[in-house]
Amino acid sequence: MTHTDDQNMETELNREALARLRCLVSGEATIADVEEVKRWRHLSPAHERAFAAANRLWDRLGPAGRSVLEREAARPTPRRRSGSARTLTRRAVLGGAVAATAAYLVVRPPADIWPSLSELAADYRTAKGEQQRIILGDGSLMQLNTQTSVSLQAPAGNHDRIELVSGEAAITTGHKLERPLIVIAGEGRISAQGASFNVRFDGRTACITCIEGGVDLQYGANQLTLSPGQQVTYGERGLGRAAAIDPRMVMAWRDGLLVFHSTPLAEVIVEINRYRPGRIVLMNGQLGRQTVNARFRIHNVDEILTLAQRAFGARITPFPGGIVLLS
Repeated sequence: MTHTDDQNMETELNREALARLRCLVSGEATIADVEEVKRWRHLSPAHERAFAAANRLWDRLGPAGRSVLEREAARPTPRRRSGSARTLTRRAVLGGAVAATAAYLVVRPPADIWPSLSELAADYRTAKGEQQRIILGDGSLMQLNTQTSVSLQAPAGNHDRIELVSGEAAITTGHKLERPLIVIAGEGRISAQGASFNVRFDGRTACITCIEGGVDLQYGANQLTLSPGQQVTYGERGLGRAAAIDPRMVMAWRDGLLVFHSTPLAEVIVEINRYRPGRIVLMNGQLGRQTVNARFRIHNVDEILTLAQRAFGARITPFPGGIVLLS
């Protein structure tokens, strides 16, 4: 049997395990369903591993991720045996034959897999892996990175205004603008005229990088001006200090690249998940602390899986819908 055959078999086992788990937690499972899952798990060590992996995945994704995964990997649930059709309550299932599963079935916050209402209502929005160039009415150029939502606001006073609802945008304003361009990101207000800068906002923390010219930032009662090569963050922990960075690394996404220098694997995975369909789920904290020095093409970010496997001995467990467990 070839390596590809082994992977295909493992993927199919994982798909079957997930279907059985969905049946058990549906609230409609019968005694026959429970017995069928027990029988299936004991067919081989590989079946047992697949079911354990499905439990871990179900726990990590949270309710939003589970819903998306079900839509992506919809398959008929295991056929019920004839006989007792008595439906078990969820409490009976978790307290009975599959009580070991209960520790995994904890409600978690949504995994940010689908967009919020404010993102859907934005004037411009990019999907995962998509980028878009937009010329604003004042001649400014705005390039949107993956999963970015921008809303245009009515001019206020002597300013044109846009709001970065979420995501990342590179903006270049002309030197001949009659009035500065204002960008709202969370609680911050960025003002620029004749400048180039990058703004990233994940709904909690914003990161502003000045590439050319000068960028003014107002955050609460605090104000500062960024010079080329400077970056600042703000959010739940307040306003940070301006720091010197390499703008080429920040702007590499515009050239279709992701560049990492001594970056923990856990952070690399978070970044790569912004670009690929599905989700890579890191299951090993020690593995996540391994540092990565590499660059990846945005259209082929799954190279990180090969690197993690070869460099760190990571185990890759694929699931339908682009879900991958990394342990």
